[in-house]
Amino acid sequence: QAQLVESGGGLVQAGETLRLSCAASGRTFSAYHMSWFRQAPGKEREFVAGITSNGNTEYYADSVKGRFTISRDNAKNTVYLQLNSLKPEDMAVYYCAASRTTFGSNANEYHYWGQGTQVTVSA
Repeated sequence: QAQLVESGGGLVQAGETLRLSCAASGRTFSAYHMSWFRQAPGKEREFVAGITSNGNTEYYADSVKGRFTISRDNAKNTVYLQLNSLKPEDMAVYYCAASRTTFGSNANEYHYWGQGTQVTVSA
């Protein structure tokens, strides 16, 4: 069983950057595909980015492609999300999630979730 803990959120101005981290417990982190989702107030949770268990393939939502980068360090049991050129519409609670079967956009296919970290972007 995996536990996920996100960190790195905060308040930034539009155009600035943040780096989110998600630390996983357990010895099988490298067996899981990992993804980031986000949820803004009054909106449904949406997929942001995913990465395969070995880190070889990444997948991004169109809304963040070219601005955000997902990466992972299996030796540190950690997945990262680099957020560049932030926009007010990126403001949300960001969650990391783990799955043995997918790194795609269907939230129902993820088995473990973190508690979330807030990203606030001022115009």
